[in-house]
Amino acid sequence: MTAKVLADDVEALTVAAALADEFRTGAAARDAERRLPRAELDRLSASGLLAVTVPADHGGADVRQETLAEIFRLLASADASLAQIPQNHFVYVNVIRRQGTAEQREFFFGEILAGRRFGNAQSEAGTKHVQDIRTRLARQPDGSFTLTGVKHYSTGALFADWIPVLARTEDDNLHVAYVPRDAPGLTVVDDWDGMGQRTTASGTVRLEAVPVPADRVLPHHLTFQGPQLHGAVAQLLHTAIDVGIAGGALTEAAVFVRTKSRPWFESGAETAADDPLLIQRFGELAVQLRASEALLREAARAVDAAGADLTDDSAAEASIAVAVAKAHATTAAVEVTGALFEVAGTRSALNSLNLHRHWRDARTHTLHDPARWKIQHIGRYVLNGTKPPRHGLL
Repeated sequence: MTAKVLADDVEALTVAAALADEFRTGAAARDAERRLPRAELDRLSASGLLAVTVPADHGGADVRQETLAEIFRLLASADASLAQIPQNHFVYVNVIRRQGTAEQREFFFGEILAGRRFGNAQSEAGTKHVQDIRTRLARQPDGSFTLTGVKHYSTGALFADWIPVLARTEDDNLHVAYVPRDAPGLTVVDDWDGMGQRTTASGTVRLEAVPVPADRVLPHHLTFQGPQLHGAVAQLLHTAIDVGIAGGALTEAAVFVRTKSRPWFESGAETAADDPLLIQRFGELAVQLRASEALLREAARAVDAAGADLTDDSAAEASIAVAVAKAHATTAAVEVTGALFEVAGTRSALNSLNLHRHWRDARTHTLHDPARWKIQHIGRYVLNGTKPPRHGLL
């Protein structure tokens, strides 16, 4: 694949807006038919957007996190499944930036600039909790490793060129092994059957003694031994997806009400768009959405500021700012997508229109990392000055 190399933040945002407009067409049909977006992902790769966080000294645009968040918001407003697929791609680009050797950075940044995609084999089902990782990297006599385990919720793996796998070595430390999609012993199973984000193919990855050269393994546990933005960046992109879902739903609701809904007979209005109670509700929903958009921008700027001067204090401020934005976006996304039916009326519930995909996507995606725990960390920080933990989910 030949991928364009984008120059800067402005070009990246222009390309993202154009692709969002392109992907919006057909999004409802892809979801209804569970038609996986392979062609759309190839367009995304070729556009150069997947390489926008490659450092400038390796030929990338090295865009601000504010720009990256806006890219995800734009894409999610058009197709939430499509926007979710590259989220882990950027998370694992960040792992290479922070923990990769010079040789590893040179190799993998070259892959990314060429349009290669990273998937994800991180979460496991049936374990004690989300950080109970049981996949193992076993060192071999020649210094290489074999990788054994089963991963679930593996968004992007089916479409990936490389699958970053979170695993523990014999000392129980976390590492990331970057494994080619066609590696022997690696199987990707398309068994995702979630009610929302239906075309993310977030299924199962099985690893049966997969061979991994030593230079494809990075020490992820070192990420959390000092101030870090790993979790803040990951959560920022999740937040942008939630905000994008809410924005896309509100826009579609407004079009539906203007063109298809009937006014309630007691309103005295000629059209549904003139119904004062509907106007009131749209105003309330717009306030929720704009607050989420503002908090997303503020959080992204906090992450950018912390990245320029990374300390315990700046990392904590960034993590808390992202947690605030994510908690608000979680509520807003579910409320706005649910209210679509309230404002649009009975016809909006028709399965053939597939307007319910917005709510299904919001309800499914907001299950990532419970907002109630983010509220806890925000409260502890505000009340007692307790910095958030460095576990990668804040």
